[in-house]
Amino acid sequence: MACRCLVAVLLTWLGGSTPLTAAQAPRFKVDDAPLPATAQPSFSFSPIVEKVAPSVVNIYSTKTVRQLPMWGPFMEDPFFRRFFGIPDALPRERRERSLGSGVIVTEDGYILTANHVVEGADEIRVALADGKTEYEAKIVGTDPRTDVAVIKVDARDLPAITIADSDKLRVGDVVLAIGNPFGVGQTVTMGIVSAKSRAGLGLDYEDFIQTDAPINPGNSGGALVDIAGRLVGINTAIISRSGGNLGIGFAVPSNLARYVMERLIEDGKVTRGYLGVYIQPVTPELAREFKLKDLSGALVADVIENSPAADAGLKAGDVILEFDGRKVQNDRHLRLMAAQTRPGSEVRIRILRDGREQTLRVKLGEMPEEGGLARAGRPGGLRRGPQADPLDGVVVDDLTPRNRQMYGIPSHIRGALVVEVAPDSPAGQQGLRPGDVILEINRRRVTNADDAVRESEANRQSTVLLRVWSQGASRYIVIDATRRR
Repeated sequence: MACRCLVAVLLTWLGGSTPLTAAQAPRFKVDDAPLPATAQPSFSFSPIVEKVAPSVVNIYSTKTVRQLPMWGPFMEDPFFRRFFGIPDALPRERRERSLGSGVIVTEDGYILTANHVVEGADEIRVALADGKTEYEAKIVGTDPRTDVAVIKVDARDLPAITIADSDKLRVGDVVLAIGNPFGVGQTVTMGIVSAKSRAGLGLDYEDFIQTDAPINPGNSGGALVDIAGRLVGINTAIISRSGGNLGIGFAVPSNLARYVMERLIEDGKVTRGYLGVYIQPVTPELAREFKLKDLSGALVADVIENSPAADAGLKAGDVILEFDGRKVQNDRHLRLMAAQTRPGSEVRIRILRDGREQTLRVKLGEMPEEGGLARAGRPGGLRRGPQADPLDGVVVDDLTPRNRQMYGIPSHIRGALVVEVAPDSPAGQQGLRPGDVILEINRRRVTNADDAVRESEANRQSTVLLRVWSQGASRYIVIDATRRR
């Protein structure tokens, strides 16, 4: 399972700083040139380490943890304590200390680290690589949704690292991980980029660099650098059964970390671009139904009313192929690109609609606290006859005030309510559930149960394309009568 270095990521926000003007914003050292592909192998990385190591710091954080007595929370009541003869002066709090790493990104003391290193801390101290200099630090801002945090020390002329363009990093590039594993002191390990764009560690925005450079508890927040000595990632997590390195480590790419850092420093919070669509990945079944050449792109399952996407003319069933001139690899990639675009920006979106490509212009809004550009809801249904077909075993009914209340279906949703799905039916095995609302069958609108029955009877294929509303969102699903689990 995925193990966070030091502690698990906690979903609380620690506030932000007073926004800065453009003139006050710190200047970062940035070098976005790609590494030469024909570079000769080196027998020593010591020049790189000597250049970069002073920029990596040790972070010691302390927080107060409230601790209930072992006999249970009812002893919080003074009456019970007196009844059992337990004194009021009970130890209720304890101090918890953690260890991590960070990277100096400006000469005047801004430090980039992982959110879980400083989350909830009452006191943070930063020790430089020289082993002599130590500062008290304050939290500028944190972003649990990416596990990135920025802290600040009151100092000048610090050794700031140069930041690289992580999009130009390639699988197979040599990288060095620098941090303070297990508190033994600053340590350098070497490996390669094992993969890019990894996800699945439980954060809202994930685009991890995977590396086999040894990363252990204490490395969190430390630097992942290329052989030019430039920051390409912030080490944040490992996959391990033992808690130690097994050769699968993850780092937040420098481009993502830099965007979050700049927003925290300049705006006091992280603002993200908002498109206003529910999207889902393109599966092989959906690719066949929508006549797509491959599985790239993001399928629009629904468009939120009065959103930037709705204003631009996006529709359910569109496949977004490009965002602001960049190819969309999948739904998660689109979500990341939109989130890393400043609200108010106007971007071009190339879509595929009914087999034809077209380009739309969208002016992004600001992502609300919840919702926005997100995956469609979980897969959420028609019995229409004895013959075997994709919707055999499904029973539908009209939407009524009573069943809307029962299933929590909003008043603006129109369609056929799925009230029964045989567990062994193709639809049941492939994701349709009671409480789902069928909105379309083979891209034809369904407004009630009779519509659904009529459209299902008109289908003569072994597959059927449904658009369903389920658990607060819409998505497409292909039911294939020939596929059994």
